[in-house]
Amino acid sequence: MPVNYFFRHPVAEQVREEGREEGRVEESAEMTLSILGWRGIPVSDAVRERVLACTDHEQLKAWAQRAVHATHAEDLFAQDGAGSA
Repeated sequence: MPVNYFFRHPVAEQVREEGREEGRVEESAEMTLSILGWRGIPVSDAVRERVLACTDHEQLKAWAQRAVHATHAEDLFAQDGAGSA
């Protein structure tokens, strides 16, 4: 009989939630870059690296919203100020 009590353990649930959050962050970063691509806006390596390196889900959501109206990829960061994400 398999031992499955670990899967109900709080530590296991925490690990699963961390994995879900990492997935949400990665998906948001990819979506932001996809929006720019769909709109035909060129994305420099620097912009791509900054978006993919960001781990703040709320920041990525804000960038995705900006991507809808941006005319240049760098417009994503226009309202962030120096030193963000």
